[in-house]
Amino acid sequence: MNISFNPLVRVRTVTAFVNLSADKAQWQAGLTQAKQQCDAVADAIEARGYPVQSIRIVSNPFGEYLDVRGIDSALAGLQHIAETLQTINTGKRRIRFAVGEARNAQEVALLPQLIAAYGDLCNACVNIDLDEHGFLQTGLLAHSVQAIQQIARTTPRGEGNFNFTVNFNCAPGIPYFPASYHRGQHHGALVLGLETPDLMVAELKALQQQRLQLDHAAWFKLAFERLSQTLNEHATAIQRCADSVTLADGWHIAGMDTSAAPSKSCASMVEIYRLLGVPCFGASGTVEASALLTRVFKSVSGVTQIGFSGLMLAVTEDQGLAQASIDGEFDIRALLTYSSVCGIGLDTVPVPGDSSAEQIAAVMRDTGTMAFRLNKPLTVRLFPVPGLKAGDTTAFESADLCNCAVLALP
Repeated sequence: MNISFNPLVRVRTVTAFVNLSADKAQWQAGLTQAKQQCDAVADAIEARGYPVQSIRIVSNPFGEYLDVRGIDSALAGLQHIAETLQTINTGKRRIRFAVGEARNAQEVALLPQLIAAYGDLCNACVNIDLDEHGFLQTGLLAHSVQAIQQIARTTPRGEGNFNFTVNFNCAPGIPYFPASYHRGQHHGALVLGLETPDLMVAELKALQQQRLQLDHAAWFKLAFERLSQTLNEHATAIQRCADSVTLADGWHIAGMDTSAAPSKSCASMVEIYRLLGVPCFGASGTVEASALLTRVFKSVSGVTQIGFSGLMLAVTEDQGLAQASIDGEFDIRALLTYSSVCGIGLDTVPVPGDSSAEQIAAVMRDTGTMAFRLNKPLTVRLFPVPGLKAGDTTAFESADLCNCAVLALP
């Protein structure tokens, strides 16, 4: 089967990292230049036949350029940025903006109102590190839990938590939102992010006859080799397109996040598990298949890997995972288990609206402990859904979200 048909691979994002100063007069020039670099790279990639879904701009921590002494001044600054982005976004591509990381309790406390007001132009994260004794920073974690709960109460159906995540052991330079941030060191960097589930499904479908003929080890070896080869071919081709663009002084291609990054508009990761031979996502064999897929993404050698570059299991962004949650095929404990060999943690997971602060904090501590103990980047992006309990089905209206079952917090 010929799987070189480029629309099987999409570029989810061309992400630019910029530094903004407290001088508002400089914002438009900085954001305009970032947008121009993204457009130039996206145009070159699309000329090669790969669709580009969005361009994204990530700033240094927002406390460095917004007036965070009060909510009114912070909102006014973000309004200025939103107006600037609207002015410069003359193309057809979706533009998204991340205000970077909130670094302290004061900044975290501003996020619920900023996100409620500006949504997808106010993606944000908090980075939880270890203290001097090797334990998670419980103070900042507790403030993050409060923000999650307030966002759930003040945005329709709690959907505002789509724009907020808590990072553990995540390096700067991730192209995907809302985990993306930098602290100034990546100014002028462009990072690419892919969407490749369709490609992987096509490749595995072409191998099903061999799967029936081979023993398990031989089949996994073949699947790994073919998936790695085809992903590397397309990633390298896209990287070459980006590298061919003449960028403005101070700008460069920093690398590519090779994660599959599933969405509502592509094949489900659940289909990939099924084609690998796992009866259903969550069945015995899911951990092994997850490890195999992570190995595939890590094996891409034709590009500079950055960000997660691993298996993403985003429950409300993947139609198959959403349905599997409704069918009761996995729970939060299973997702945490899979994160030990892959993944980005607990990503876009609806939980009961009355989940306590301690329940949310506890599952965060479990995830964070795993991240640092295993030295891997993990995040927690929970959606407490007001009025819903475990087992209920969500009624999200966002175009980015699939409706799925609310999972119990153990």
